[in-house]
Amino acid sequence: MLVPYVTAGATGDWTDLLRAAVDAGADAIEVGLPFSDPTMDGPVIQQASYQALCRGTTVAGVFDEVSRLDLGVPLIAFTYANLVLNRGADAFCSALRDAGMSGLLAPDLPIDEAGPVSAAAERHGVDVVLLASPSTPPARRAEIAKRSQGFVYAVSVMAPTGEQASLRSPGRELVMSLKQHTDLPVVLGFGISGAEQAAAACEYADGVAIGSAVMRRVLAGESPAEIGAMLAGIRRAISLGRA
Repeated sequence: MLVPYVTAGATGDWTDLLRAAVDAGADAIEVGLPFSDPTMDGPVIQQASYQALCRGTTVAGVFDEVSRLDLGVPLIAFTYANLVLNRGADAFCSALRDAGMSGLLAPDLPIDEAGPVSAAAERHGVDVVLLASPSTPPARRAEIAKRSQGFVYAVSVMAPTGEQASLRSPGRELVMSLKQHTDLPVVLGFGISGAEQAAAACEYADGVAIGSAVMRRVLAGESPAEIGAMLAGIRRAISLGRA
């Protein structure tokens, strides 16, 4: 799976980035809802969120723009628990589904407190994707793998989001551990910086999530066509690695 991440509202043409990702072969797209205190995000995504907020981006505005798209791939809201709980889990998930989004990923929502959000999501047909990190204890990994929906998100490093010079062995160990407890795809994220790393990760993971590598280029002024070309290269690398 190729799962790019795009911060909603970071640029005026951000929905064109989603279209470019689909044309490049994305299997799903994480749509980042900008938040003022993105504790899990590194400097690139923080800057993208800040830029989006300065442009007046709101959750309601993002949902409205997304509702007018017809992209043909699952769209997953990547956000923080505050935005979900502030609106109310039921109202948030209802609005999410009305916008045509089918997944929710909130990295700061611990599994112990995810019950009400998961119940609300289920009522509205939204999958709650759960994350595990290299520091997650084995029993907790098993619970996360069993309760996650859509796919399981494996965090490759104990660090905020951001590109890494090389893949770390804890990410591989985590993926293999999670796969013992679920038939869902296990997607590796946090730190994937390009085609070579993506192909290497997909030797053991079922897919990769790529955020900072995308948004760094967007913040540098690259066009949707250029982002699409980068993602298409990653798609080819993943496919060739599995040929």
